Amino acid sequence: MSRRKRGQAIHGWVCLDKGYEVGSTEAVTRVRRLFDAQKAGHAGTLDPLATGILPIALGEATKTVPHLMDAEKVYRFTLRWGASTTTQDAEGEVVATSDVRPSVEAVEAALPRFVGAIEQVPPAFSAIRVDGQRAYDLARDGEVVELKARPVTIHEAAVTAAPDADHVEITVRTGKGVYIRSLARDLAAELGAEGHVSALRRERVGPFSLETAVTLDFLADLVHRGRASEGLLPVATALDDIPDLAVTDQDAFLLRQGRPIVLLPRQVETLKARLREGSRTVSAVADGTLVALCQLRAGRLEPDRVFNLS
Repeated sequence: MSRRKRGQAIHGWVCLDKGYEVGSTEAVTRVRRLFDAQKAGHAGTLDPLATGILPIALGEATKTVPHLMDAEKVYRFTLRWGASTTTQDAEGEVVATSDVRPSVEAVEAALPRFVGAIEQVPPAFSAIRVDGQRAYDLARDGEVVELKARPVTIHEAAVTAAPDADHVEITVRTGKGVYIRSLARDLAAELGAEGHVSALRRERVGPFSLETAVTLDFLADLVHRGRASEGLLPVATALDDIPDLAVTDQDAFLLRQGRPIVLLPRQVETLKARLREGSRTVSAVADGTLVALCQLRAGRLEPDRVFNLS
């Protein structure tokens, strides 16, 4: 006899506005418990000292997490001049100091050098694995961690505030894999200064933004009032940049069986015109319900991920 899963079959996304000093894993656990959900996961770790958007998937939404990992992100961070730290943020120990305070004009002149396709060395205090161990565990044990530069993309970067000579606020729009602490480290070095991230807020992850975000306290209040569903977004929210195709009940049955369906020529042409460059992914929908994520190949839709949402 198979063991019954604990919790409820809750499916959807929570656009969480994560609070300060709450870890990503802790946030996922708390959301899962609030909904009494069987399954939960998140799309993109957010440091405990950072706040902002942490998309949390429940149930069948976890099948769309890999797609969201490639989504664009928007960060707003404050760089504090005068001291560099071991972690490149306020949590670490000071390792170097300087009296240099770059002007806003100097920062604005330097930022374009970090926009576009660049090579970036991740911080030693990161979750990247080195010989099977997390880099931050090695760094905390006092080991010298040398990570290789990786190609990343920063689409935009601009100074958005400068409250005083010791601080500058910068907003960036990035692709996947960008470390804001590394950007702050490299920008300070470019300007001959010392600095670290003193505040960091993620304002957007793909379609998830602060406009639709909820806090843990707000979610807890909804649950207490029996209105938890109001804090849940549809599973398909993470797929907003994927073309969808309405399919018949018969085709939905075939896709759920893991079998491909044949499309009409006009359907193929319409989908091809809507696909992102280099992508073949299409979502199949029946009566407004997500059925499967599929690959468009040779005039057919071949199911990759099947959803049980009926």
